[in-house]
Amino acid sequence: MMNENIPNYYIGVMSGTSLDGVDIALVDFAKNPPKITACDFFPMPEALRADVSALVKTGETNLQQLGEIDHRLGLLYAESINAFLAKNQLKAEDIQAIGCHGQTIWHSPNSAYPFTTQIGDMNLVAEKTGITTIADFRRKDMAVGGQGAPLVPAFHQAVFNAPNRLTVVLNIGGISNISVLAPNQATIGYDVGAGNTLMDIWIEQHHGKRYDKNAEWAKSGCVNQALLDALLDEPFFAKAPPKSTGRELFNLNWLAKKLQNFTACKPEDVQRTLAEFTAQSIANELIKLENNLPCLLLVCGGGARNPLLMERFATLLPNWNVTTTNEFGFDIDYVEAAAFAWLAYQRIHQLPSNMPSVTGAKKAVSLGVIYPKE
Repeated sequence: MMNENIPNYYIGVMSGTSLDGVDIALVDFAKNPPKITACDFFPMPEALRADVSALVKTGETNLQQLGEIDHRLGLLYAESINAFLAKNQLKAEDIQAIGCHGQTIWHSPNSAYPFTTQIGDMNLVAEKTGITTIADFRRKDMAVGGQGAPLVPAFHQAVFNAPNRLTVVLNIGGISNISVLAPNQATIGYDVGAGNTLMDIWIEQHHGKRYDKNAEWAKSGCVNQALLDALLDEPFFAKAPPKSTGRELFNLNWLAKKLQNFTACKPEDVQRTLAEFTAQSIANELIKLENNLPCLLLVCGGGARNPLLMERFATLLPNWNVTTTNEFGFDIDYVEAAAFAWLAYQRIHQLPSNMPSVTGAKKAVSLGVIYPKE
């Protein structure tokens, strides 16, 4: 029996499609369920963000540039972790392992030769932190026939599941994904569409801002119903799960094509419509899941801080209790980072960490490549 008074620390590291920086969560696995003990955010340097953003948007690079970005991301992760340790008065030997997602630059699970690419040199992370590091979590799932995403539903099941309700954990980052935790049913989880990414792209293009704080710009506009219908008319939404997507679909080019017939639409009206698009695409999916049990929606990720989205969920989903993961002790900004700490724990203990019911994999496997400390 593990002594809850003796910490069993793992660090989870996540940098997502928003490219704003690095989320770090310290998770204590001596607790049952595991608990976040500390968390922090470290911004991505502007020059690195610009280079990664250009790479993600176009998918075009050369080997020299790709290698250098890989190295720079590795340094960013290592420096962020070391700063986090110092701030929390921790030493490398206090940490069992780091689980680092890396930076996704391309995800193509449905191509003739399926692949996914996360970069950030984890050899550098292990060497510069002195902590065993685990990364490259997605490709093992793809090797056994899965989509390689999403990976967090297994973690959600471990910490949020309850026998007397339907629980859906909704993460709204650049892309929105859900974990569906239903009694006596296999957990499923999948991407449900664009989260913040289109809203962020649009406000950055028009106002040079990274995101629409408190949805202030969106609130100044009105929904254009015809544009909303055009946005919702995306084949991805008709696909059955398991399914995953990313900025290789929901990007500026996709939006520009949708806007071709709406050149007279005011920019603020586009922003309001994009917010409604995110809210409705999610709500449409959740309504399909309703059953006779109480329905609980736990929102996390940056979108949980968007008051307009949260208001729309309350209106669009009258049969749901809509709240955030904060109510269950997991800060909305660090649930994904905590998930990668859990994935590292599972890998160190050689326990399965994918869910075939989620990703479509042929079998359960322990995910991640171990980069040992020397």
